[in-house]
Amino acid sequence: MLVTLDELRRFTVARNFFKPTTLKRALHKMGFVQADPIRAPARAQDLILRHRVKNYHAGDLERRYPTLDIEEDFFVIYGFVTRSLQALMHPRSDSCVLAEDVGSPWSTAQEKRAQLLLEFVRERGAVHPREVDEHFAHGTVKNYWGGSSNATTHLLDAMHYRGLLRVERREKGIRIYAEHPHELLSHAGGEACAFLSAPTDPAEHHSWVNARIDALVDVVVRIYAPLPAPSLAFYLRRLRFAAPQWREELTSALERAKQRLSHARLDATLPRYGSEAMPLRRDDLEWYWPADEKMSCATPETTADTVRLLAPFDPLVHDRRRFELLWGWVYRFEAYTPPPKRKLGYYAMPLLWRDRVIGWSNLSLKNGEL
Repeated sequence: MLVTLDELRRFTVARNFFKPTTLKRALHKMGFVQADPIRAPARAQDLILRHRVKNYHAGDLERRYPTLDIEEDFFVIYGFVTRSLQALMHPRSDSCVLAEDVGSPWSTAQEKRAQLLLEFVRERGAVHPREVDEHFAHGTVKNYWGGSSNATTHLLDAMHYRGLLRVERREKGIRIYAEHPHELLSHAGGEACAFLSAPTDPAEHHSWVNARIDALVDVVVRIYAPLPAPSLAFYLRRLRFAAPQWREELTSALERAKQRLSHARLDATLPRYGSEAMPLRRDDLEWYWPADEKMSCATPETTADTVRLLAPFDPLVHDRRRFELLWGWVYRFEAYTPPPKRKLGYYAMPLLWRDRVIGWSNLSLKNGEL
């Protein structure tokens, strides 16, 4: 099937912005919402949800977190996941997550520190990182970027990633940790029992693993589709963060996904874009989306006559390669770019009108005023 660029744009916008609903329904429809602490003018999770939730106000997610059947966890990146999605990702291998890869297994000394910290949390029910640090005084460790990080915070993060701890709530943006209620723990050999027991028969186990990985793939595609082939491969590779125990299985998962998903070819007569944009590659012409969705449902009439300012991490914007292919200009997140080198601004938010991204805006709060 051949599709035009206009058809892809309409479909991308129409399927990303479903009819606004309740906060809980929106979260469970998406499965995952990326989190980011920068407020310019609000956190990414608030900016993402305001387009998809009726009468949403900044901070609603944090205030209602204990009632929403969700958890903070690492999926393709850090954010909020439904508990059913979290159960698909665990138990993870005995490794800790780093900024760009999964780290090595814990040493015996690290295992012992984790066990003592877990007992401390278990006694108190929920702990603030400051309370843990005052009790243990772990000192500092070298972080992924070569600087120093608080060792207590580092260990809490690693235990959270493994599923030993969960974020019970936040206080002024700081995570308050508790023992994970779904996990029966055994620290012998650094291993933890499963949320769900895997089959012991080798053939059944292989099918069980494939089914869980395919379910994770379907969540990724549901959030970020339609995706050109390079972007589909990129997001599936990032599932090594969600389930490092199955990272070697992701190549075959990609091949299964290409067979399972709906698929179309972009009209090859599409001209290349301006000098800043990437050159069009052959695999950019192949696009994928959920098998149960039809592109024909996205017509000019289905694209609302609406203006939206989008967070840099909104699912519509997140894949920069797709952004350039669909809208023909280079968008970059420049919060960590030195000010003299910025072209768009510290927290430039793409400006979407109907199915066209026609510019961007920088917003900020000054003395409580927008």
